[in-house]
Amino acid sequence: MSKHPVLASFLVIVAVALLSQSYFTVHQTQKAIILQLGEPLTEVYGPGFHFKIPFIQKVIYFDARVLNYEARSREAFTVDKKAIVLDNYARWKIINPLQFYRTMRTIPGAQARLDDVVYSQLRALVGAYTLTQVVSSHRSEIMKEVTDKVSALMKPFGVEVLDVRIKRTDLPPENQRAIFERMRAERERQAKQYRSEGEEESTRIRSDADRQKALILADAAKNAQVERGRGDAAAASAYSEAYGKSPDFYAFQRWLEAMGKSFRENSKMVLSNDSPLLKEQK
Repeated sequence: MSKHPVLASFLVIVAVALLSQSYFTVHQTQKAIILQLGEPLTEVYGPGFHFKIPFIQKVIYFDARVLNYEARSREAFTVDKKAIVLDNYARWKIINPLQFYRTMRTIPGAQARLDDVVYSQLRALVGAYTLTQVVSSHRSEIMKEVTDKVSALMKPFGVEVLDVRIKRTDLPPENQRAIFERMRAERERQAKQYRSEGEEESTRIRSDADRQKALILADAAKNAQVERGRGDAAAASAYSEAYGKSPDFYAFQRWLEAMGKSFRENSKMVLSNDSPLLKEQK
């Protein structure tokens, strides 16, 4: 060894290099496959310590965690012909690294493919609902259906899509003003309708109140006439009964009433001797 120090050093370096190229470690958040002369082998390696053939085999690592993908905002049209800007994201993971490598190669390539698939499915489903349904009532149903369809389409690529969500829905800037004006016109139309209905109801209530008032007054007047007639009849009966019992007293009473009506305060009257008023009452 001492005679050939350079050769010994070279052999040590080669041995270390061969040893370092003979094993690899996979982190617990990763999965790995081996390429042999550029072709992937069928075995998928999980977390741990593994061996390979130096310089002939190459290790490719894949992230085994759930990955997030933020899609760029795009426009879609609802069934009522309203344009809407969708801002969505997807959560996905690599479930088959071998198939993923054969079809997608890299994560950016998978995200590009995922972007196209998610947008196409979102656009198709949004086109089956109205703007109100997309924004509020049917939003969760749309997201579930999109997730199921996108996951089925991406599974042949070794990818499982766990969730697709719409973060925000906006209107295109050029449509916001027009939609705002239509909304304001609709609210004004409803306000006019409510005012008209209120005035109509107010007129109906007033007319009904006036009718009831007239009925009540007429009924009261009728009752008053009836009571007045009864009173007059009772008075006439009383007078008649009194006259029948004492005609002289009745005549005297009538004479007093006539005198009382004829002579007022400071009044003057010229009467002849044979005037009925001056006749002696018995």
